[in-house]
Amino acid sequence: MNKEEAAKKITELSSLIAYHNHKYYVENTSEISDYDFDQLLKQLEDLESKFPDLVSETSPTKRVGGDITKKFQTVVHEYPMLSLSNTYSQDEIVDWENRVKKQVDGKLNYVCELKYDGVAIGIRYENGSFVQAVTRGDGSKGEDVSSNVKTIRTVPLQLKGDFPERFEIRGEIFFPLKAFHELNEQREEIGEEPFANPRNTASGTLKLQDSSIVATRGLDCFLYGVYGDDLPADGHYQSVLNAGDWGFKIPTPQNRYLERTDSIEGIMDFINYWDENRADLPFEIDGVVIKVDDYGQQQDLGFTAKSPRWAIAYKFKTERVSAKLQEVTYQVGRTGAITPVANLSPVALGGTVVKRASLHNADQIEKLDLYENDTVYVEKGGEIIPKIVGVDEELREGSAEKIKFIDRCPECDTELKRIEGEAQHYCPNDAGCPPQITGRIIHFISRKAMDIDGIGSETVEQLYQRGLIKNIADLYDLKHADVAALERMGEKSAQNLLDGLEASKKIPFERVLFALGVRYVGETVAKKIAKAKKNIDAIMNATYDELISIDEVGEKIAIAVQEYFMNEDNVEVVNRLKEAGLSFEIEEQALKGEQLKDKSIVVSGVFEKVSRKELKQLIEDHGGKNVGSISSKTSFIVAGDNMGPSKLEKAKKLDIEIVNEQQFLEMIGHD
Repeated sequence: MNKEEAAKKITELSSLIAYHNHKYYVENTSEISDYDFDQLLKQLEDLESKFPDLVSETSPTKRVGGDITKKFQTVVHEYPMLSLSNTYSQDEIVDWENRVKKQVDGKLNYVCELKYDGVAIGIRYENGSFVQAVTRGDGSKGEDVSSNVKTIRTVPLQLKGDFPERFEIRGEIFFPLKAFHELNEQREEIGEEPFANPRNTASGTLKLQDSSIVATRGLDCFLYGVYGDDLPADGHYQSVLNAGDWGFKIPTPQNRYLERTDSIEGIMDFINYWDENRADLPFEIDGVVIKVDDYGQQQDLGFTAKSPRWAIAYKFKTERVSAKLQEVTYQVGRTGAITPVANLSPVALGGTVVKRASLHNADQIEKLDLYENDTVYVEKGGEIIPKIVGVDEELREGSAEKIKFIDRCPECDTELKRIEGEAQHYCPNDAGCPPQITGRIIHFISRKAMDIDGIGSETVEQLYQRGLIKNIADLYDLKHADVAALERMGEKSAQNLLDGLEASKKIPFERVLFALGVRYVGETVAKKIAKAKKNIDAIMNATYDELISIDEVGEKIAIAVQEYFMNEDNVEVVNRLKEAGLSFEIEEQALKGEQLKDKSIVVSGVFEKVSRKELKQLIEDHGGKNVGSISSKTSFIVAGDNMGPSKLEKAKKLDIEIVNEQQFLEMIGHD
C-alpha cells in the first residue's frame, strides 16, 4: 500500500470508527460487535504505525472512548480517566507480561479482576462524605451525574473506618441481569419495546434527568480503583480490600472476582476460569483485567498517551455463528404490536441451540438489508438474547427477493398502522384479532396482575377456541361443566380454576387496574393512578389535566387511559367485572397521623435517611397528598440534595415553603 492509498484508508477508517463511537457512547446503541469495532481500531493503529506522518491529532486512536452529551455539567478529571489497551489474544498477554518484567525491578505481583460491561464512574469523597460522581466522558473530562449515582444503594454516602481525608474511587456501574429482565418484562407488559442490552440501558439510565426514575431501575456498582495522595496501601490489591472496610461494595477474593498472582500461569488460570464460567454471573462481563499490583512499579512503568502500561484487558470474543435464514414470521402481541422473527437453521450458540432470533421491527430488517434464504451472522446480544448482526452477501442467491415488512396483520388480515415516532407497526383490530384477545386475558390472569390459580395460557387458548371466553369478564361466567370438559382438565382441576377466580375478587384495586391492560399503564403507574383517583369511576371520568397531574403520568399515558375508557366495549367489560365482585376502589388504610391532612406536597431531590418512595408513603400515611408539579396550590416542598433547578426557581417565584428531610421527619414525629 502506497502513501496515497494509506491516507485514503486512514480517512475512511477514522470516519467509520467515529460513527460507531458516537453510536455507542452517545446514542447508547451498537451496530457492530465490540470485536469488530476493535478490529477496525487495530487496522487504523497498524496503518498509523507504518505511516506516522499521516497520524492526525484528532485520530480515534488518541481518544479514550466516550463523548460529552451536554445534558450534565462538565467536570475536568483530577486524574485522567484513561482506557485500557486490550487484546483478544492470550499470546499478547504473555508478551505484555514479558515486557513488564523487563522494565521493572523486584518481585512482581499481578491483580486479576473482572472486566464489567457497564459504565465507568469516578466518585470523590472528602472527610468520608460523598462529594461528586463523574462519568469517564472523553477521559480528560466527564459529566457530573452525582444525583443519579446517589440513588444506587451500594454507593455509600458516608464512609466508615480509617479512610483518607480526600480521595477518588473508580469502578463500574452496571445493570444486574435480574433487574434488567424485570425492567424489560414491565416494558413488554405496557406494549413498549424491550431494551437491547444491560450495558446500554445502564448508560442511558445514568443520564436520565429524573433521578427518581433512576432510583427504581436497580443499578448496581463495584468500586475498586483508589486514587489520591498518601493512600494507606502500597498496592492495588490491598487498596481494594481497604475500600471494602470503608463501606464500598468491592469485588472480593472469596467469589474470585479479585485475585492476586505472581505468575503468568496464575493469570491464564483466571482468564480461562471466567471464560468458562461467565455465563453463571448475575451481571455481564466482557473480559478480565490484569494490573501490576505495586504502586511504585506502576509509576515506573508509566503511561502511553491513552492507557497505562501497567495494565491490560483481555476481552472474550462474542461467540458468532452463521445460520441460514429459513423465513421471517410475525408475532402479534396483546397490544397489537407486530414483532418480526427470523426462523433459522438450528445452530449451537452459547451452550444452547438457536432456531429463532428477534428482528425487532421494520427498520431493523431494512438496516440489515435482508433477502430470502440469506446466510446471517448470529450473536447472543448481551450473552442473553440471540440477534442477527450481519449478512454474508457473498453467499446470497442471485434470484433471492428482498424481504419486505408485511402491511396486513398475519392473524386477522387488518391493515397495519405505524404511530408517528414509534418503531413498531400495530394491528388496530384489538376487538377481533385472536392473539390480542387471548394476550389480554393471559395478562389479566398473570402473577403480577390477578394471579389466578388453576388457569394458564394453554387453558385460555382452549377456552377461547371453544367460544367460552372472548374477553376478561367472560372468565367470571364460566361454569364447572364447561371447564371440566376441556382437554387434560377434569373435575378437580376445573374446581381449582373456579376457586382461583373467586379468590381473585379480593385482589386490591391497583392490581385490578393494572390487569385491565391499559396501554402504557404498568404496575407502578397503576398504583399511582389508583391512589390518586381512589376508584374506577373517577378514573373513567378524569380529564386529561387531572390525569397528567398524577405523579409519573405523562401525556402518552393520560391519552391512553382516556382512549381506553372511550371504548364502549371496554366500559362494558369493566361494568361486568364490577358485577362479578372485583375490587374497583381503594381500601382506605387507617392514617398514622393527620399532621399533613389536606396538604399537597412536592418531593424533589435525593434523600439520606429515607428513600423517595418511603418519604412519599409517609406523606400519605399522615394524611398528605403527593403531587408531581409545583403550583399555587402546593402546601410545601420536601427538598433533598440536588433539587431540580427549575422546581427551585418556580418555588421561589410562587413563594412556596421549602423544608429539608430532617425538618419534614420532625414535622410528622418520625424517628
